[in-house]
Amino acid sequence: MVEFGGNYKVRQRGLFDPRQSEPFSLSRSKIENFLECPRCSYLDLRFGVGRPETPSFTLNNAVDELLKKEFDLHRAKQTVHPLLGAYGVTATPFDHHELNVWRDARFNGIKHHHSPTNLLVRGGIDDVWRNDKGELMVVDYKATSKKKDIELYEAYKRQAEVYQWLFRRNNFKVSDTAYFVYVNGRTDAEAFDGKLEFDVKLIPHKGDDSWVEPTLMKIKKMLVGDEPPAPGKRCDYCPYREAAGKTLLKFVKPHKPRAPKKDDEGKTGHLF
Repeated sequence: MVEFGGNYKVRQRGLFDPRQSEPFSLSRSKIENFLECPRCSYLDLRFGVGRPETPSFTLNNAVDELLKKEFDLHRAKQTVHPLLGAYGVTATPFDHHELNVWRDARFNGIKHHHSPTNLLVRGGIDDVWRNDKGELMVVDYKATSKKKDIELYEAYKRQAEVYQWLFRRNNFKVSDTAYFVYVNGRTDAEAFDGKLEFDVKLIPHKGDDSWVEPTLMKIKKMLVGDEPPAPGKRCDYCPYREAAGKTLLKFVKPHKPRAPKKDDEGKTGHLF
């Protein structure tokens, strides 16, 4: 049994210092955090007080790894994957010597130094294909198990658009259309029998990355500010912190100075 929790720590590294001159690393997920809640973002990037981590979805990670291996086979041969053929998409997995670096979301990813803000923006991709026009198409793998039709969350769309922006800033010709390889676990089988079957869909999204640059400017303005900004309208973390803080304050006993004792004469109250 794997237990989760009990390891929360205030981060000491990777914090923004308004006096720093070197570029500040900003991941794609940190951009999304800012859009969700500027106050949470400020506490995280300035003081290392991040949101508690959620358990990782290891089954989703397994699906990601298997899909990467499957598309890598076609990358090596420069052949069209049958899924793309079924949807009439003429493209092959893009073969590039930095692909593994771009996939490294934790330490690397595809990067761009945004000079106006001095932010080093980075993001770890799942895949990238090249169409018959020579354009790169950003690809992301998603896994779920739903009975109703799959719809793309707005956060997923923004994720693809940040990647599109990054590739364009690295001087690649990029298609406006990104793709989501969406794997949906089926629950209509009679028995499990040690295997899980999936339906695989290819969902296109026409991206618009025009929001990225203005958002980076807002993030930089927030980072150099002396006060935390207002919380996001749909943030659950900020109301929880406030409610918990107010409740705990009720249990704080007021400090009562003790009456001076006879042998306190001549003492200054200082240790040295």
